[in-house]
Amino acid sequence: MAFNTDVELHPIGGNPVSLADQTQLFHFVAVAIDPYEIESSWILETASRILFELREADCRVAWLVTADEDDARTFLGPHVENVLTFCDPDREVVKALGLEQIPALVHVSTSQELVGRANGWSPETWKPITNHLAEVLAWNRPEYPKPGDPPAFAGSPALG
Repeated sequence: MAFNTDVELHPIGGNPVSLADQTQLFHFVAVAIDPYEIESSWILETASRILFELREADCRVAWLVTADEDDARTFLGPHVENVLTFCDPDREVVKALGLEQIPALVHVSTSQELVGRANGWSPETWKPITNHLAEVLAWNRPEYPKPGDPPAFAGSPALG
């Protein structure tokens, strides 16, 4: 799927980088969350576990938070220390990736192709993305859902 890879990502405490820069050497896998909507809090622990399990693979895992740095840090708490976090308060990256619901999972390949996109939370829509990524990278598939994970839900509108 074609999209604008020149869109800027704003890492917490760092200088802006383009999505194209982030995918030159590694696949990019991100979970988009909105700290101002309750739905994102429901998936925080599950998404954190999935990203943590993939972070040692040859991919760049990240949070994509639709907030400024302060609110992203407040919402993510200790999760901000374990996974690269990009802030997208104006939702430019969310828009470029074509997200419709948040939370969402996206996978962009090193060829800058949008390989997978899942809007809202559903193991049935997230698993094909993470399983394909694991296969491409010869990595272990993240196991979910697990007891305590939330049931599937649509999420909130991605563009606010």
